[in-house]
Amino acid sequence: MGFLYALKIRARHVIWPAVGVCGLGYMAYHIVQGDRGLLAWKVFREQIAIARASLAESEAERRTLDERVRLLDPDALDRDMLDEWARRRLNFGARDEIVILTEPTGPRETSARSSADAGATHR
Repeated sequence: MGFLYALKIRARHVIWPAVGVCGLGYMAYHIVQGDRGLLAWKVFREQIAIARASLAESEAERRTLDERVRLLDPDALDRDMLDEWARRRLNFGARDEIVILTEPTGPRETSARSSADAGATHR
C-alpha cells in the first residue's frame, strides 16, 4: 500500500501541470491552425485583396458605362455617340466609308462583333 500511496501523491503534482501543458498546446494549435487562426487569417487577407481589386475594376467599368449613358441622355445628346451607337447596332455605313472589323477585346464588343460579322449594310 505504501507504493500506491506514494504514486498517488506524486501523480497529483504531475497531473495538473500536464493538464495545463495539454491545454496550452491545444490553444496554441488552434491559434495557428484553427478556423480563425493565423493561417486562415492570411488566406482571408488574400481573398480580401482579390475582392478589392475586383471591386475597383467593376467600379472603373461602371464609371465608363455611366459616362457612355450620360452621352446618350436625350436632354444633352452627343451626336457622335448616337451615330456610333446606331452604326454598331444597325450595321449601317455610308457608301464612301471603309469598315474595318477588329477582334473583340471584351464582353461588351462581342455582341457588336457578332452583328458586324453578319455583314455591313451600306445605304
